[in-house]
Amino acid sequence: MRWITRRDFIKRSALAATGASLAMAGLRPAWAADTKFNGTMKRTLGKSGVQCSLLGMGTGTQAWNGSSAQNRKGRKAFVSLIEHAHANGVTYFDLADMYGAHDYMKDALKNSIKREDAMLLTKTVSRDPTLIKADLERFRRELDTDYIDVVLLHCLTEPGWTEKLKPCMDVLSEAKSKGLIRAHGCSCHNFGAMETAADSPWTDVLLARINPFGIKMDTKNLTPDGKPKDSLNEAEIMDVVTVLKRAHDNGIGVLGMKIAGEGAARDRIAESLQFVLTTGVVDALNIGVLDPSEVDANLKHVENVRVA
Repeated sequence: MRWITRRDFIKRSALAATGASLAMAGLRPAWAADTKFNGTMKRTLGKSGVQCSLLGMGTGTQAWNGSSAQNRKGRKAFVSLIEHAHANGVTYFDLADMYGAHDYMKDALKNSIKREDAMLLTKTVSRDPTLIKADLERFRRELDTDYIDVVLLHCLTEPGWTEKLKPCMDVLSEAKSKGLIRAHGCSCHNFGAMETAADSPWTDVLLARINPFGIKMDTKNLTPDGKPKDSLNEAEIMDVVTVLKRAHDNGIGVLGMKIAGEGAARDRIAESLQFVLTTGVVDALNIGVLDPSEVDANLKHVENVRVA
């Protein structure tokens, strides 16, 4: 089968032909023609049993070292943004220690959101089991919750991480057995690491970068100096889709991120959602937002997704 070109991608009705092409390539079961997408529809993350809204709220825009574009807007604005998203049916909140988002989520839970009505996902960058154990205690304290729905090893970049980080994985497995977390997994920033995650029985949830523009995504094809490419071609994008299909088939909950290419394609979110959702390999996805109007727009974009 010939891959659809990027030029055709964009020309043919906001990527509507992409879904059919993927189905013909055997990358996913065909969606029913009358499928109605909705950002608030309940989704189950693989075999984990954890459920959340199809559309999630990202809280780590331009984030590092405890600071993000969200918390730089101030406490009242950030907490109100979380509450607005939840009031409109968003239950998936993508957090991380490095985003500095826990305390704001705690306020929203205290103000207006019932704990059982939110799926909280957070991430640790620690690579030492003792530190991860301490992280879990601190995260639950910062969120003022007895349990966290999903905890991920953040930003994995090595294909052999399951061997190197086995003690860290064991800490998360023990926390799951005690009910401190409901599921564990990883977020990947490396193609080999993503392949390893897709094949590992330990992975309950995989957070992966995916969009139709090839921006800020993982690839096995590096630049001549050994660095990740800035932009992927169609075949390389489909490589990512194929790996995520494998993860999905293995019962792993697949979450999409970088839908807007870390902001580089913010004006093309509708196109990206059309592609990402019709691949059928993503259970849910998150998009970072800074204003309530962006939440509303993204929910509308999801509703406008159509199956070819």
